[in-house]
Amino acid sequence: MYHLPRKQPVFARLAIVGLAAFAGIAGAATDTRKTAGEAIDDAVVTTRVKAALIGDKTTKARKIDVETEQGIVQLNGFVDTAAEKTQAAKLARGVDGVKEVRNNLDVRPGKGSAGRAVDDSTLTAKVKTALADSPNAKARQVNVETKGGVVQLSGFVDSAEAKAEAARVAGNVQGVQTVENRIDVK
Repeated sequence: MYHLPRKQPVFARLAIVGLAAFAGIAGAATDTRKTAGEAIDDAVVTTRVKAALIGDKTTKARKIDVETEQGIVQLNGFVDTAAEKTQAAKLARGVDGVKEVRNNLDVRPGKGSAGRAVDDSTLTAKVKTALADSPNAKARQVNVETKGGVVQLSGFVDSAEAKAEAARVAGNVQGVQTVENRIDVK
């Protein structure tokens, strides 16, 4: 089990506690097939993995999205180095309650410009809106990350059809160069 170093500022500890509470609420709202206990267990695992990433000097936790379904942890998003990708997976595997780690982190080195970051944020918002407008894409279960026009979809959905629909919808959004569909079917 990972414990925060004592040197961690109080506000960081409070942020982690808040993240745990939010993750529990958000996780319970996105999957009606989970029992309350399963949703809480997955939220706790997600929070512990995020805390491990925050407490590590190699990983940039703000760039890494963590999703958990029945102890299976997805690491999603874009990182700058292979070392960061490897370290994130190692940290996640060391967290109590993690049964498996699916490391979907995509290594894309380089610092983008402020304009590129704004463009990527805008593209992410457009994809999320398109997913929300599609009745079959299961938008609440799909995470969207964008870097350099590459859209990464992740999360856990109920069917192969929902996974395919999410990729189709994202690919039709103007400005999307490539879609990496890392969604898992439950």
